[in-house]
Amino acid sequence: MKSESIEVNGARYNLKIYYEIRNDTTASIRNNNINIKIPIFLSRENQFKSLVEMRQWAIKKITENPRKIKVNKVYKNDEILKMGDNEYLLRIDFMKKSGSSAKINGNEIHLMISDSLPEEVKNKHISCLISKIIASKKLSQLKEKIDELNKKYFNKKINKIFFKNHKSKWGSCSSNNNINISTRLLFAPEPVMDYVCIHELAHLVEKNHSGKFWNLVEKAMPDYKDKIKWLRDNGDNCNF
Repeated sequence: MKSESIEVNGARYNLKIYYEIRNDTTASIRNNNINIKIPIFLSRENQFKSLVEMRQWAIKKITENPRKIKVNKVYKNDEILKMGDNEYLLRIDFMKKSGSSAKINGNEIHLMISDSLPEEVKNKHISCLISKIIASKKLSQLKEKIDELNKKYFNKKINKIFFKNHKSKWGSCSSNNNINISTRLLFAPEPVMDYVCIHELAHLVEKNHSGKFWNLVEKAMPDYKDKIKWLRDNGDNCNF
């Protein structure tokens, strides 16, 4: 198996090439992985030809359906990162150090990334650090928002409030009444963030998604279905 990476529409994909005992050449795309399988008995010339064809096929599929494939973004130095109504200037330095770190000053984020890491791991470090540092800056605002919404509509006891780097869900409410909000919502408009907060607050009353639960949500936000539609239509773009 051979591995390399390619960039399509600003997103990085892992390209894995398998030479196997098989009768035909195939290609598949899963998340940010492109897997190409080529018959081992083909001549080098035909193997290369098949690889080029399958690579072009994958790029075409990704370009035609970019939102159907979840990928890790590729961040660059001096890039402007837009999140909701905010913009951040990214300063990325690759340094000879064992770990990676970040700091934020106003709307400038300075990332110090270990230069000894593979490219794919470097980008994961960058994504994770950006998510964490902006979440830490916005956490007090999130707590204030949830406390206000709770006092206005539910008046229930909340234990702790966190930003979490959730990939598959927008929020959660634990059995201990901890409310977790996905950092991906930092990309969403404020009313959409409000909806998810209300959704999780309603779970302080109803721990399920029964009719009673949705009545609580609707009472607090009559147009909540519009916010759900926004998440369905735009959620794939809310990623670090």
